Amino acid sequence: MGSIANASKMRGMQDYRLKMMFIMPTLILLIVMNIFPLLWSLVLSFTKYSAIASESPTFVGTRNFTQLLSDSSTWSYFRTTAYFVLLAVIAQFIIGFGLALLLNRDFKGKSFIVPLLLIPMMLSPVVVGLFWRFILDTQWGLLNYLISLFPSTIHAIAEGINKIAYSISFPYIISPSITDSLQQATNDARGIIWLTKPNMALFSLVIIDTWMWSPFMMLLSLAGLSAVPKYLYEAADIDRASGWFKFRHITLPLVSPLLFIALLFRTMDAFKLFDLVIIATNGGPGSATETVSLNLYRRAFESWNTGESCALAYILLVIIIALSNIYIKYLNKARSGS
Repeated sequence: MGSIANASKMRGMQDYRLKMMFIMPTLILLIVMNIFPLLWSLVLSFTKYSAIASESPTFVGTRNFTQLLSDSSTWSYFRTTAYFVLLAVIAQFIIGFGLALLLNRDFKGKSFIVPLLLIPMMLSPVVVGLFWRFILDTQWGLLNYLISLFPSTIHAIAEGINKIAYSISFPYIISPSITDSLQQATNDARGIIWLTKPNMALFSLVIIDTWMWSPFMMLLSLAGLSAVPKYLYEAADIDRASGWFKFRHITLPLVSPLLFIALLFRTMDAFKLFDLVIIATNGGPGSATETVSLNLYRRAFESWNTGESCALAYILLVIIIALSNIYIKYLNKARSGS
């Protein structure tokens, strides 16, 4: 019996060594490529340092953080980013979930339509940015040409947005200057200035990002909808429940965990917006579309202020973690409720 136990123990140790032999290269690569840069950038955030200078880092304590948080321009970049995240994520949620509700049924051509709708999210952000720069061109863009075909409809939409804009005075995004330019475009056929007008540029980025990432919302929503048991709807039909009742008490509670996961991923990714903005507007006109990530890039690789850029990166990281915790809190509630 003792020899059998020893043999089993030796075999278990050999299995353990074999597992470690496969796991250790991955762990080492993870530490070298992710954990070490993360910790080193945290150290640099408390120093005065430039990556191209010959001087070694000089410890300055929390001066980088206090300078950034007391600078009004830093808050303007965060405000611009927050406006973009708010509008883009809401638009993507509405469009993506709406498409999922429409596609959550069997119909001819579904196997072709669903993959076709997923194409935008598979493209590179650089390609999408260049693609939409041509579409949103003021004089030769496809979108302005399509708008010129329906001037009366666009004018009516502009008047409706105009009333909302003046009533809530929402800055940067839905402002009177946006609706005035829409109305003016329909009157003189000169076209809407999408990417080179301060109040329209950020709104244009929302359109581009929504086109690209609404399929992601649709995909996760469709996965959640397809997992809802059919017998629940059959039982509700027997009780003659209305469509709204089934949506409110069956569909939404069971799909909400996946919806929160989709919102979590999209909020985190939207806060890091960089590719689209540097290709489409390069932060302009002026600093109208200067997001936090783009400003961080300028500080790090144009001004070469490495210590300050690391501090800004950690401020952004803390905000993203805080938002993620809020989503996770509601996600846990949705899971327990469903």
